[in-house]
This record gives sequence, structure tokens and C-alpha cells, in this order.
Amino acid sequence: MTQRRKDPGSRQQDVAAYLMQVGTASAQDLADRFDVSLVTAHRDLDELARRGLVRKFHGGVTAQPSSVFESNVAYRRQLAVAAKREIARAAVPLIEPGMSVLFDDSTTTLELAELAVDVDPLTVITNFAPIVSLLMGRRNIRLIALGGEYNESHDSFLGAPCHAAARSLHADLGFFSFAGVADGGVYHQEQEIVVTKRALLGVPGRRILLADHGKLGRTALHRVAELPEFERLVTDSGADPATVRELTDGRLTATVAAG
Repeated sequence: MTQRRKDPGSRQQDVAAYLMQVGTASAQDLADRFDVSLVTAHRDLDELARRGLVRKFHGGVTAQPSSVFESNVAYRRQLAVAAKREIARAAVPLIEPGMSVLFDDSTTTLELAELAVDVDPLTVITNFAPIVSLLMGRRNIRLIALGGEYNESHDSFLGAPCHAAARSLHADLGFFSFAGVADGGVYHQEQEIVVTKRALLGVPGRRILLADHGKLGRTALHRVAELPEFERLVTDSGADPATVRELTDGRLTATVAAG
């Protein structure tokens, strides 16, 4: 498909948007679609990979996650949307007026935050920029944003300043999501995110694990925490009952959302 010539920055934005839609493509496919040379296509992909938006492999590129790579937040927001909304509807009754609540930097907690906007009053702690944008200026919500080094790929704040802020706070309840839940623990691909999630796990007195059925039985490079550290697992109606029982038996309570 012939495209109007654009400057590299604009073209790379278009390439990234296209990859968020299709997930995976070859460099030659992208060269043809955006009417550039193969060399230029590879340069664009190198820049997008440097920014953490995609992962290159021999002959192509993907926005999809692997056991060692978490996909960009824009791509993750398009995945399992119905399941995440089911989970959010099942979890929001746990949030009561007057509580202090922590949301981690996951797209599942974003769905939950969208349902929690009318809880009055509510104190929210988060390092996730989309949740900050959603909640700031709402009179019923006291918003505490955890600062740090901004990570474009995850649209969140990470690193030592975030960890220091987390250590100074306490919340009644915390909601967390991870790349995988298996073998009595929770997993994530990237060390920088793992360190921050571990810091955030120390904030709330009670921890709730949110995981759609696609994450159950899945592992990733880093084991972040043990399942007994959580009070409850909330998953969607697509979860296999036997898998849920195996994961939670003797460790934590399970809530399976209605379809």
C-alpha cells in the first residue's frame, strides 16, 4: 500500500500503531506497506525496539509478549478487554468508601480504576500514568502519584524514587496483575518492573491478584511473589475451574467473575 512520504518520526508512529493492531509483521511487509526501503524499515524498527515498543527477531518484529519481553502498554490495552472488564466488575465491590487503595501499573487495574471513580471518598496510590490521568481532578478522590523515572513502553514511573515513595506509604488494599500465575507464584518478564512491583507489594495490608484466564498456568523469566502473599485471586469466566482450584487450593480465595 503506497503511503504519503512522512518524516521518520511520524512514520515510526504509524508503524508502531500498525504493529499494535496486527501484533507481528516482517520487515519486508512494513517496507512495502509504508513505501520505504528495507534498510529504512529496519532503521525504524531499531528505533521502536530501542524505545521498548516492539521486539525484533530475525526477519521481523512483534508487539506480542514472550517469557522475557512484556509488550507495550498500548498493545496490552487491546488484549482480553472483555475478560479484564469482567474482572473489574467482580473486584470493585472490594473497594469501600474511605479506603486507601493501591493500583499497580497494569491494564487490568486500569479497568478497575475506571469503575472505582465514583467511590466517595477514596484515596488512590499509583505509579501508572493512565490511572493518574483518569483520576486527577476528581473531588472525591485523593490521588497520590508515585514519581520516578518515566518508562514510555509501560507508561508508568519506575526506579529508586518510586520505591522510596512506596516505602513511605501504607494502603488498606492493593490490586496487582502480573504476566503469569503458576506453580504457587506470580511471574513477570522484565527486571525493572519486577523490582518496582516488589516495592509496591509492601504498601497495602491486603493484596488482591487480578489475572485473566490467559495468564493462569503461565510463567515468565522472574518469579515476583508467592500466591499466599495475596488474599484473593479474581479471574474471568473463561478460566478453567480445575486450573483455578489447583492454583488457589490452600493458598488464597478465588473469585471467578460471571460472564
